[in-house]
Amino acid sequence: MLIAALQTVSTPRVDENLDHARRLIAQAAEAGARLVGLPEYFCLMGLTDRDKLAAAERPGDGPIQAMLADAARRHGVWIIGGTLPMRIATGTGLDTGLPDRVLNASCVFAPDGTLAARYDKMHLFRYDNGRENFDEGRVLQAGSEPVTFDADGLRVGLSICYDLRFPELYRAMMSPPCDLLAVPAAFTHTTGRAHWELLLRARAVENQCYVIAPAQGGLHENGRRTFGHSLVVDPWGEVLAMREEGEGVVLATLDPARIAQVRMQLPALTHRQPRWM
Repeated sequence: MLIAALQTVSTPRVDENLDHARRLIAQAAEAGARLVGLPEYFCLMGLTDRDKLAAAERPGDGPIQAMLADAARRHGVWIIGGTLPMRIATGTGLDTGLPDRVLNASCVFAPDGTLAARYDKMHLFRYDNGRENFDEGRVLQAGSEPVTFDADGLRVGLSICYDLRFPELYRAMMSPPCDLLAVPAAFTHTTGRAHWELLLRARAVENQCYVIAPAQGGLHENGRRTFGHSLVVDPWGEVLAMREEGEGVVLATLDPARIAQVRMQLPALTHRQPRWM
């Protein structure tokens, strides 16, 4: 299966970002990709964290989800829709959402345009080196459950950005083992330069599967610089394709025979001790 990691440099304008995403999805589909992944916050890189609150959508309703569903149906591809801010149901029946928190949701759409899976980011990024300060907990509520889905017979595990630093999440999705792990991200340039490729290759090696990592990559209007380096890694930890910065499409082939070969030659997944599983 040909898979595509899309790299964007998103703006504070949702409509503009959706136009860019449509074009990149079409470009990937024209190249023959069957599964396409967008970055975290492909739809909005706001001027402030609170911009997510105004742009948040209700589950199953809104222009961002509609665009993803339409693009999947139009091009006949699986779309891992990066992430979008999703309202949190309050249980009142009105579904107005909590006023000061949203979920960071990764929605997957099947080739017929239906919602195939949704994962809400579990680990919320916080970082302060004296020059840069981030705290996703100011506006995000953490998700609680790992999520996998089946795409044309391939088992795919979902994660988002900072989740990458928590290998136990990926282990929780490996019974049965995944063929592909998705990590849409908006890594800061500082942390990305230090750890991005290292962690992605580690997750691929320890789980003996492919990893697709579509990322934000460039200088945004809010002054933030994201690391980019969208890439695909194979089960042996080899980087198959990468784009360092700027908007574009990263293509690579996922070969089930390669997964089987690695797991046969080094059956590490069968050597796991039950008490740690």
